[in-house]
Amino acid sequence: MTLESLSYADGEVALTGHLARPSGSPRAAILVFPTIMNSTSAVEAKAGALAEAGYLALIADFYGRQPANFDEARTLAAGIRPDPLAYRRRLRAALKALATLPEANGLPLAAVGFCMGGQAALELARDGAPLDAVVSFHGLLDTGLPAKPGNITARLLICHGDADPMVPRSQVLAFWEEMDAARANWHFHSYSGVRHGFTNPAPTENPATAYDASADRQSWAAMLELFDEVFG
Repeated sequence: MTLESLSYADGEVALTGHLARPSGSPRAAILVFPTIMNSTSAVEAKAGALAEAGYLALIADFYGRQPANFDEARTLAAGIRPDPLAYRRRLRAALKALATLPEANGLPLAAVGFCMGGQAALELARDGAPLDAVVSFHGLLDTGLPAKPGNITARLLICHGDADPMVPRSQVLAFWEEMDAARANWHFHSYSGVRHGFTNPAPTENPATAYDASADRQSWAAMLELFDEVFG
């Protein structure tokens, strides 16, 4: 599937998303947050799969440029993640770019994300964005600005590798407590022995990652089931 470029901005920062269109009328508009490496072939394949399932999917741009390697990606991420308000403004710029497309007019909205993108999707939910569903795949669960009670309108699905060294169980438990305090509607799927980045079959520079085909299939099926319930 060929993806279309979509220019948008966060203030003075020029950004470029990648849009995947379904063959017919879309069921919903899905914002796809990529990994710390920004848009990659693995994330583009997931956006294409969403379009094949009938969804309009936009891959967001975190930085306005493509990092050359993992070290550069970490540096770029450090420029936007520490300030939760600035971080969420960057994320909302992508949501606005998707929601204001003519073909997205009147459609329900959702966000999904992978690794850092999983955290990004959850940050939008915490911020009270008008989302009907949010799915995090091997996402980071910590935040600098916990959700307030009643802020989260989306149904949440978190797909997590229990052996993920980047998300220890203490972070998992803190997230559960945060979601309960926020009165969120959340479901947490944990896959035994599975590490970080389990949806990405391509080699990466991050030693914490390991592809797991079973967890990839199970988590994707769980997302599609959620979407069927939410979007009909």
